[in-house]
Amino acid sequence: MALSIDEARAQVLAAVRPLPSEDVAVQDAVGRVLAEDVVAQRDVPSFANSAMDGFAVRSGPAGRALRIVGESRAGAPAAVAVGEGEAVSISTGAAMPDGADAVLQIERVTVDGDRVMLDDDVDPARNVRPAGDDVRAGQTVLPEGTRMGAAEIGIAVVSGRGSVACARRPRVVVLATGDELVAPGGPLGPGQLHNSNAATLAALATQAGAHVLRTGVVADTEEETRAAIAGALEEADVLVLSGGVSVGPHDHVKPALQALGVDEVFWRVALRPGRPTWFGTRDDTLVFGLPGNPVSAMVTFMLFARPALGAMQGAPHQPERIVARLAEAIPRHPDRDEAVRVSLRDGLATPTGPQGSHQLSSMLGADGFAIVTAGDGAALPGDPVVVELA
Repeated sequence: MALSIDEARAQVLAAVRPLPSEDVAVQDAVGRVLAEDVVAQRDVPSFANSAMDGFAVRSGPAGRALRIVGESRAGAPAAVAVGEGEAVSISTGAAMPDGADAVLQIERVTVDGDRVMLDDDVDPARNVRPAGDDVRAGQTVLPEGTRMGAAEIGIAVVSGRGSVACARRPRVVVLATGDELVAPGGPLGPGQLHNSNAATLAALATQAGAHVLRTGVVADTEEETRAAIAGALEEADVLVLSGGVSVGPHDHVKPALQALGVDEVFWRVALRPGRPTWFGTRDDTLVFGLPGNPVSAMVTFMLFARPALGAMQGAPHQPERIVARLAEAIPRHPDRDEAVRVSLRDGLATPTGPQGSHQLSSMLGADGFAIVTAGDGAALPGDPVVVELA
């Protein structure tokens, strides 16, 4: 009996072993997953500074004429303190001089030579950013398991970090099987197809934080299939195969995997598209045998391989799901749940177009997969449906 989507995913995740960590220069950590908490080494900002260009002064009423006694610029604090009846010219981000407790912006003053007239009342702390206004020393700013983006890199830098411990990126090899496959852009002969699967699956793996070592095409022979898989198993943490996992006379993947000591965990999922999905392991190496149809390959990668790549890096890997309402009727498959590619708007899930497993255009604009459960009849417009976000 074929497994459900959730059962198959649980078996995949049970086989995952976390990868070791390594130190990564913070500027090179985009897309990487933290293997440690990042704790601020100092207050951010580390000193009180001005939020405006203007004059650092003592708080008080409007109408005061003050003598300008110095300047505070970013990186060059004033060398003097602000006394009674005095002001210091200050730039945005510059350190507050001693004696001043506020800043009046340049638009609210009148400058006459070495004197400045305050045209507005000045409350204490006006236009002043106190030390620690953003982050306090000792605060955990990024927890372990965070995937690093631009903002995360920035907060790590200002918190004092030059490097961070990250999980090693999973090494992935993608092999597409089939005599009919031609490299992208190559001329097509009779019955040939461009090899979209290797490109899309490698792109999905890269987006999931993996390091794709290489992609390749494997001819439909027993010898070449076994040789290609044997080489990939020696270098990859995850091997992704597309095509050749069924039981036809030219499907050599399963026998090759068995001969090479890869233990089958499951074959077949109660899923449309993607029923002939295969998963197995050899030691800590994960092997995914995905269907050859391009939509089936993408859907099964996203449902099963992508969570595994996240789990290997210590990243959140459970699917993000919402409940929407169907915008149109969808016939139910009698014994398989269907992952219908949908766009989401105003709580409605609308199929992206024809849903054939060969129709790659159905992935364009897809915000997720509406899981239309198996059964009789159809899921009707307005019915609630679980959508797993893409």
